[in-house]
Amino acid sequence: MKRIFTIAAALLMATSVWAQAPEKMSYQAVIRDAGNSLTTNQAVGMQISILQGSANGTSVYTETQTPTTNANGLVSLEIGTGTIISGDFTTVDWTAGPYFIKTETDPIGGTTYTITGTSQLMSVPYALYAKTSGSSTPGPTGSTGATGSQGIQGIAGNDGAVGPQGPIGLTGPAGNDGVDGIDGAVGATGSQGIQGIAGNDGAVGPQGPIGLTGPPGNDGVDGAVGATGSQGIQGIAGNDGAVGPQGPIGLTGPPGNDGVDGAVGATGSQGIQGLTGAAGAVGATGSQGIQGLTGAAGAVGATGSQGIQGLTGLAGATGSVGATGATGATGAQGIQGIVGNDGAVGATGATGPAGGAGPFELGKDTLGGIVYYIYIGSDNLQHGLIVSKTESAAVWQASGTLTGANRTEDGAYNTGLMTSSAAATYVTGLGAGWYLPSIDELGLLYYNRYSAQKALRAGGFTLLSTAFYWSSREANASNAFYFSFGYGSAFPNLKSNTFSVRGVRAF
Repeated sequence: MKRIFTIAAALLMATSVWAQAPEKMSYQAVIRDAGNSLTTNQAVGMQISILQGSANGTSVYTETQTPTTNANGLVSLEIGTGTIISGDFTTVDWTAGPYFIKTETDPIGGTTYTITGTSQLMSVPYALYAKTSGSSTPGPTGSTGATGSQGIQGIAGNDGAVGPQGPIGLTGPAGNDGVDGIDGAVGATGSQGIQGIAGNDGAVGPQGPIGLTGPPGNDGVDGAVGATGSQGIQGIAGNDGAVGPQGPIGLTGPPGNDGVDGAVGATGSQGIQGLTGAAGAVGATGSQGIQGLTGAAGAVGATGSQGIQGLTGLAGATGSVGATGATGATGAQGIQGIVGNDGAVGATGATGPAGGAGPFELGKDTLGGIVYYIYIGSDNLQHGLIVSKTESAAVWQASGTLTGANRTEDGAYNTGLMTSSAAATYVTGLGAGWYLPSIDELGLLYYNRYSAQKALRAGGFTLLSTAFYWSSREANASNAFYFSFGYGSAFPNLKSNTFSVRGVRAF
């Protein structure tokens, strides 16, 4: 397999002060093979897409190109000049970002794209945005020193055929310089005027004799300093470099003593809403309604008329969904009708639906684990994550198989693709709704680990007994990411290595 490393994606949209913004972006990348050797002097097939909203967002423009790598393995191309697959590059609304550039590459020049990379445009392409922005109000023009009169420029004619070059004439003496006028105050920069059509150069006349240099004019008053210009466009971040060999794992030091709890910080901004959790546990069944009195037995003989059927009990109030907190009340048992002489028994009232397992709080022991992350969703209900109270040690899976489990934020999605993983088998065996956490979900556990740890210790459990835990994110066919609770970040490692495994579920 070959790998592509983006080293530059400069948005070359800055133009000269007289030109209109070009409808294209320059893009460069270096391609290396599986042995980390440069792929040189070879045509490669590439498909480039502009995605709106996220790295998995809607494509607003897609094109294909077939550039050739140079002696250094570098490919250079201009986005906006290739073969259009969909969209119109000139109509992209750069103010409606964020935008991402997705590249798909076939290292042998075809359209079987085996290498994919996505990078966010960290700034709006300045020139493409500026072409629709407002212009500033021109300031007053300072007085200009006297300039020698310029000849009237004729209307530009068509270029004639180039004739043979004549002999170079003698250079005449330079003319006298005019007296410099007094510098006027520097006025505010006016708006850029439209550049006129350039006329053909007139014939060069003989140079006059050089005159005496006149005395320098007095310096004009310095104008006010103009406002600082806007910051230039930030280049697109390059792809991550090749994963280096894993260094030896150091010995885990003894756990430190718990520090004194710090003051509770201000609530951070709400994170991305997680997936909808599994249905809450069934609420307790409500008490049974009072049974109606038994009617007196009728005289033996002819069967009496059928008794009036009892009213159907009202449905119980619906319990709050999932993470609502209080368990929904079970509907009351319908009142049983009074038994008539050999009459039919009144129908039982319907049972109200069960409520959730809320309310939730950090460190709460519920639904088989410990709550370590909570947020309020758009439905105004509590949602969050729960970590299992048990762990195991397992390999990710055998090296050499690519599963596609590459999402950083969605452990449930990744776990569904890990069909031959010992780590995934352990967590799914905990029951419905459990999965191997993603890098982001382990990161949230790292930041809230003390709240969860206290609750587990109080209940006689342990949490984070080692420094390294497998995540569900795959790096490539041979490596997956583990999370270090010593450094608070993730690193790739061989899938066949054994690390600790904890299950996570959402609510």
